[in-house]
Parts: sequence; structure tokens; C-alpha cells
Amino acid sequence: MKTVLLAACLTLVAAEAQAISRYDPSRMSCDRVQATIAREGAVILRYQSTRTPGLPLYDRYVRSQRFCNMGEVRARASVPSADTRSCVVYKCKRVDTDRRFRRRIFPN
Repeated sequence: MKTVLLAACLTLVAAEAQAISRYDPSRMSCDRVQATIAREGAVILRYQSTRTPGLPLYDRYVRSQRFCNMGEVRARASVPSADTRSCVVYKCKRVDTDRRFRRRIFPN
């Protein structure tokens, strides 16, 4: 029993942590941004705001719906890239349902 417990503890210590990668899309082509998201499943993209200079913006962008939490849906978004002004990607957005009218409402 002690051997099994010790082996389990060593396995947990030796396991590699699955951290999410961070990238700057303004230094990558749009194709490379989309390929990176497709390869890793979910990434954090961090870039400077075009409306407010010096303001960093970031969010988590995903490959498919299965990377979203319960109560979220995959929604279309865009980020700046080195070769285009807006590169189409997807991120998870929380969905609230208006029970009276039975429709989805996407909060900002």
C-alpha cells in the first residue's frame, strides 16, 4: 500500500503542468495566429489597443466550443495581426437567456 501511494505521489510531482500559452498577434501573420490556436486549442492573445494607446488588451481565444466552460458559447472575434488589421478568431462568451422571450443575450 505504501509503495502504491509513493508511486502515485511521484507521478503527480513528475507530471508536466498544462499552462496556457501567451502570444502577441501583432507580431504574427493572421494565418499563423489561426494555426497556433488550431494547434494548441486555447491561447491568450495580448496586444495594444488601437483606440487607447498604451492600453494592453488580452483575452482567451479557442479552437472549438469544447474549450469553453458551461454556460458559454464560442463567438466570433477579431484581433490585429502583422499582415491584416483584423484577423478572425473565436473566443468564449457567457450567454444569458431571457426567460420571458426565450432568446440568447450576449453581454458586453
